[in-house]
Amino acid sequence: MGPLPLSVFQRLPKTDLHVHLDGSMRLETVLELARQQKIELPADDVPGLRAAMHLGEISGSLVKYLEAFDVTLKVLQTREALYRAAYELAEDAAAENVRYMEVRYSPMLHTRRGLRTTTVVETVLKGLHDAELQHGIISRLIVCGIRNISPASSLEMAELVVAYKNRGVVGFDLAGAEDDHPAKDHQDAFSLVRHNNINVTIHAGEAYGPPSIAQALHICGAHRIGHGCRLREDGDLLHYVVDHRIPLECCPSSNVQTGAVGSLDAHPMRLYFNLGARVTVNTDNRLITDTSVSKELYLVHAHMGMPLADIKQLVLNGFKSSFMPFHEKRRFLETISAELQAFDPGVDVGPETEPAHPPAGVVAARAPGSTAGTLGAVG
Repeated sequence: MGPLPLSVFQRLPKTDLHVHLDGSMRLETVLELARQQKIELPADDVPGLRAAMHLGEISGSLVKYLEAFDVTLKVLQTREALYRAAYELAEDAAAENVRYMEVRYSPMLHTRRGLRTTTVVETVLKGLHDAELQHGIISRLIVCGIRNISPASSLEMAELVVAYKNRGVVGFDLAGAEDDHPAKDHQDAFSLVRHNNINVTIHAGEAYGPPSIAQALHICGAHRIGHGCRLREDGDLLHYVVDHRIPLECCPSSNVQTGAVGSLDAHPMRLYFNLGARVTVNTDNRLITDTSVSKELYLVHAHMGMPLADIKQLVLNGFKSSFMPFHEKRRFLETISAELQAFDPGVDVGPETEPAHPPAGVVAARAPGSTAGTLGAVG
């Protein structure tokens, strides 16, 4: 009968645990902020800027993919812009039934016009809080150090995490260019965060191999792994991740665009899932990747062949893997599990519900259903 339509996945309750604020703005907002701030951009209309930023296109490398952030960061240097970006991101996520989101960014990248990093954190928290009041979506912050800047700056970001613990910040991350910038160089930042009993997630195994993942886990103390595409290259490490229930923040379309995987049908997340790993599905960057959580789940279903039962487990994995306190997570899981059990996909199949085509080079695959077990039974 063919794949279920996008509308089914839009109705599912969802999380987004790996989404970058500065990569997830509305394009119209970028243009409007640029006009207000008198900032020159590569183009002054939506089609032109979309083409100039290569949104949704295959860049071939993580470094090339990250170039689009040069545009968004230009306009995200004021309190008004940061508040708007945060509020609109949460509003857009809520519109597709994302119930819980962890937004990540690096406050030090938003200080070009003199904002203090504390002001940057508080402004984004305010935007997310106001969106929660208006739209019901719960959002928390993950503060990022940047691999390719300096360990000292990462330590400064870690200090922010400690200062805003229990005030909306729930974790620390290390992002940026992975190759030639090992996480172990930022050990002081990780040590500070861990000694304050704060969650750690690290971008690893995207542009570099399994040693990057092992370093993130064994040296830096990561509780989750961002991407982890190349984990399959080390079977022993893969089984360690499965055995220790270490969540993987998979971002399928983004991984194709950065060249971390060749195509959606070649993405290893289905292998990880079938082996029992706690796989989650996320957007990475809504604007730059040109996606949503619903679209990512649709692509996993339509191009990796994962049936709705497995999609429901992926959704549940997102809530299980969140950095919520356990007492909050348990209440969430009770509600979401009941919703997923009762969920009826319906039969509203129609051409108007189909999403845009996946990135060029993606080949559809119709794999048989997995044997992951009943909903929520393991891990």
